[in-house]
Amino acid sequence: MMYPDPSSVSRVCSIGAGPIGGGWTAHFLARGYDVTAYVHDMAEREALMAIVETAWVSLTALGLAKGASLDRLTVTDDLDEAVKGADFIQESAPERPEIKQALYERLGQIVPEHVVIASSTSGMTMTEIAARCPSPARCVIGHPFNPPYLLPLVEIIGGERTDPAAVDWAVAFYEQAGKAPLKMKKEVPGFVATRLQEALWREALHMVANGEATPEDIDIALKNGPAPRMVVQGQCMAFHVACGEGGMATNLDQFGPALKWPWTRLEAPELTQELRDRMVEGCNAMAGTRHFTEMAAERDAKIVAVLKAVRGDA
Repeated sequence: MMYPDPSSVSRVCSIGAGPIGGGWTAHFLARGYDVTAYVHDMAEREALMAIVETAWVSLTALGLAKGASLDRLTVTDDLDEAVKGADFIQESAPERPEIKQALYERLGQIVPEHVVIASSTSGMTMTEIAARCPSPARCVIGHPFNPPYLLPLVEIIGGERTDPAAVDWAVAFYEQAGKAPLKMKKEVPGFVATRLQEALWREALHMVANGEATPEDIDIALKNGPAPRMVVQGQCMAFHVACGEGGMATNLDQFGPALKWPWTRLEAPELTQELRDRMVEGCNAMAGTRHFTEMAAERDAKIVAVLKAVRGDA
């Protein structure tokens, strides 16, 4: 299959009105694309626009592409109309197999086979999603990190029936669209970043369950410890550089035995009512009287500042 030049893409279809679908819609608009957003019901349009307009504040601060405009957005609840003329489709439908499979069965019938379709799924494989799709070769995973209009990562992998060329095309397109694509080696549940994030989450739940730390303690530790460093160095390079001239070799030779110490509790803790309540109460205490929109806006503004600092903006 011959796919179009990634740089020739001008119209994107974004499927889904939730935080991910809306976030993708905002991102593509900010990059100067024409975007058609598909919503299941036009009653969802208001929620979609609220996400896009909130995102636009941060995207404007980061710098919009030439020609970027909210006027280039079309919203429809007609799937056939939504995909018409699209050069690329980003799907962010609910994480339910029956919904995804029915959607891909339909997309496979109405979308030209040279158009790549990417799923934002965080928990399903493309092999599962495209099980009923009549043209699965162009279907890939394009898993973002939330919020997708700010965090650059997109993890990309195909399914058992995906054309490898479609995966390569998606990598090239996302890079063209201002993202940081990571082409995965294998179709693994949870991908890369989510599995690493879940490891932190698992350990946090254990510490709260055992009375060793509160949610606030955990967030203080992360925000003032590894998190700032991880902005510029991932876990591997942080340890490599931390050990001086000897690098990772010194790290493993000197600290390797500690890997067997009982720091981690590999299995996830049982989510008892008590643990659930501790987590909820702890997070509510940190949030105080702030509404989630206020906290999201504060988060976005600080992420914008970090991204500007990393790329060297004055």
